Amino acid sequence: MDQPNREVALFLPFMQIPSGHHHVADALINEMKYCERNMTCDKIDILSYSFGKVEKVVSASYLTWIKWLPSVYHWLYFHSAYKSSPQNNRNYLYELLFTYFFKRLINAKKPKVVFCTHALPSNIASVLKQKNQLNATIVNVYTDFFVNRIWGLKEIDFHFAPTLAVKRYLLDQGVNENCIFVTGIPVHSAFKIQESKPNRVQQLSILVAGGNLGVGSIKEMLSDPTNENHLHYHVLCGKNEKLYQQLVHENKANVTPYAYITSRDKMNRLYDQVDAVMTKPGGVTISESLLKRKPIFVYNPLPGQETINTKHLYNQGLILPINMNKSINTQLVNYFADQNQQERYSQRVVEYHQNIDKRPIYLIIDRIMRDNSV
Repeated sequence: MDQPNREVALFLPFMQIPSGHHHVADALINEMKYCERNMTCDKIDILSYSFGKVEKVVSASYLTWIKWLPSVYHWLYFHSAYKSSPQNNRNYLYELLFTYFFKRLINAKKPKVVFCTHALPSNIASVLKQKNQLNATIVNVYTDFFVNRIWGLKEIDFHFAPTLAVKRYLLDQGVNENCIFVTGIPVHSAFKIQESKPNRVQQLSILVAGGNLGVGSIKEMLSDPTNENHLHYHVLCGKNEKLYQQLVHENKANVTPYAYITSRDKMNRLYDQVDAVMTKPGGVTISESLLKRKPIFVYNPLPGQETINTKHLYNQGLILPINMNKSINTQLVNYFADQNQQERYSQRVVEYHQNIDKRPIYLIIDRIMRDNSV
């Protein structure tokens, strides 16, 4: 229950899947503890708020669709949310489905500020602001390395951009530069910049992330016998219990599997132990790896957002693609044997960090609350 006379900060992800939308919202809520203003934080998935148990059906259908019809999903996402077309097209279906519930939520919570970590609530917030039906400060917090055209831009007060390239895109769309903060994709403060590199002895240590649901071709990747003795894999199985049990049963000397890890401190320590990260290009995992200054090898991106993330990250030199048709072990060993390639990659990561706002996010939140105070 909200405490009397306390301002409310509302955080709006979409669906209950433990995706980047939720992780970023949780990171921001953690930052709010350090803000000057003493605010109540509420995180609400607008889909389950609006339609209750239907959310579970939608989430399950979404995951099944990606798994069994990836090309169809990618085509639809590309053409409906990414392909060049006039920005801020009205999405009348979204408005029809969610505007009533969005307004009811706003009336119930009366938030001072709304952080949208998903494009859909941002879109509805933008429409309501244009109609003078929403008085809260609205902040878009982008959780991918591009801006799909579902995001609302008109009348959005502030933008937390993941990269300088996204800032330039927003400027091209007419967003005021003073309203854009290049924060990177926010990660929890438990993840800290590593002061020293791991002591490499005989084996390279590689963290393998398949997403929170353990999606991906991890099992196949670990069957490569080439250069096997030069690499040790720390495998995050997420909620894929079948994969975890298989790896435990195989008991390979160079593979350490982990069930779903809830402790961010444990994850931070695990990052510190490894030489590189091999992952799918989800925004949060990429951002954590960039913060830790770990070389990032990307494999098998999911259709839609992850495929587009891969393109943008590769163009900026922030990821190293893995060729699944060649020996993965050899590709990793060759990278660490090539000093010039390592230096080139390290320089691109340095450039990325040079463009990130150095202030803690809570100080940026304090500023936007002062700027939009009434």
